[in-house]
Amino acid sequence: MTILVEMSNIAKSFGGTAALKGVSLALAGGSVHALMGENGAGKSTLMKILAGVHQPDGGTISRDGRAVSFGNPADALDAGISTVFQELSLLPNLSIAENMFLGREPTTRLGRVDYARMNEEARRALAELGLSLDPGTLVSELSIAERQFVEIAHGIKADASVFILDEPTAALNAADVEILNRHIRRLKGEGKAVVYISHRMDEIFAICDTVTVLKDGALVGTRPLSEMTPATLIAMMVGRELAALFPPRGAEAGEEVLALSGLRVTERSKPLSLSLRRGEIVALAGLEGQGQQKILRALVGQYAPVAGQATVKGKPFALPASAASGVRAMQARGVGFVPEDRKEDGLFLGLSIAHNISAALYSMRSELSIAGSYQRLIADVMQRLQVKAAGPGAPAGTLSGGNQQKVLLGRYLAAEMDVLLIEEPTRGVDIGAKAEIYRLLREFADRGGAILVLSRETVELIGLCDRILVVHGDTIVAEMPAAAATEHNILDAALSA
Repeated sequence: MTILVEMSNIAKSFGGTAALKGVSLALAGGSVHALMGENGAGKSTLMKILAGVHQPDGGTISRDGRAVSFGNPADALDAGISTVFQELSLLPNLSIAENMFLGREPTTRLGRVDYARMNEEARRALAELGLSLDPGTLVSELSIAERQFVEIAHGIKADASVFILDEPTAALNAADVEILNRHIRRLKGEGKAVVYISHRMDEIFAICDTVTVLKDGALVGTRPLSEMTPATLIAMMVGRELAALFPPRGAEAGEEVLALSGLRVTERSKPLSLSLRRGEIVALAGLEGQGQQKILRALVGQYAPVAGQATVKGKPFALPASAASGVRAMQARGVGFVPEDRKEDGLFLGLSIAHNISAALYSMRSELSIAGSYQRLIADVMQRLQVKAAGPGAPAGTLSGGNQQKVLLGRYLAAEMDVLLIEEPTRGVDIGAKAEIYRLLREFADRGGAILVLSRETVELIGLCDRILVVHGDTIVAEMPAAAATEHNILDAALSA
């Protein structure tokens, strides 16, 4: 295979912290190269150097055997290197087409922006990914999965020979992932080099040929994936096996703390009931888009069901809940909601860790009460959750994905919630941070809390939870103990329904 890009002994420091320590990476045409490691390992920094976002302090980059340097992302794109970063970079107040052609808008003979051509080319690029989105749609109106696909379409459309995909499937369901994989295979067949950064083992082994592992800014090694298994790869990354990621399941569950009865998600769906008891973690599992999120969000007013009643600690209330005050009303009942998109819906990225953790505490006080100081409590929560940050005053937006998720969980641990409703507890989080989050959730349940959780990663639900409720057609169709569950019988239960 021809080496298209070679990075040799790349070093980079930020202040006094060494982010990369002499890392080398070679990207071959016609190959998909996985780049793995825990958050903070240096993956994104290495790729941002290749993309021209950062400049290295030491080392060299070669393109087709010739030394190059990129002063900015435009230089890298001119050299045929296209990047889709994990942090969505689309401008919400512009349309899909305007985002895809930002800075290189086609013009008419009169020098005006040729919107017709721009929309048509954007429509064609989206169609190649199986999307029928209107190019004139504002990005602010798209779901997070749709935004991610627009980012990917933008990158794939570029006339490049090297593609960097940083967590491209974090918000995609299984069908969308397969569409993306089909296009990655097409790029590989055309002799392109693809760098694939993901924390999902099944994707890595399904699409990649080679893996490079980084740890603490240093190169652990590069191996053909044909010689690896998920267990050996995880051990290479964090020094422990897959089974060790999940803490032991809980003991016998206690009293009922939350219940749903007669819930009808839509006019056509069958009514459902569920019960959640202290000390247990219960999963809503099944095929993507079958109603898991609607059921969970019905409790906090973020989805309006047709009918139903919820009971929290013995006190019933009718659904639907208020969209404007549902989240705060449930907090007052001791129920915390952790949304899938922590950056858009969960955290105040510009505010400090301390403000983010104390937000639920302040929201539970009356408007005229005197503001209290929670410094000691915040410090205790940060220590308990092992949040890696400069201190409680650090902005939440500067943290890694795993530490952001810990801060969001810390908000409800500090407020001493009885129940947590959690969407995608480890989305975009590395293997090491996943293990820490699983430990925190199990400790919460062991102290008498209860958790209702949904995730696109079935293995996560099986390893983390005590019971699994299979959802299909906006209702619960099966229940099974997680210890006896497999991906196969969960899928079988969903499809049999």
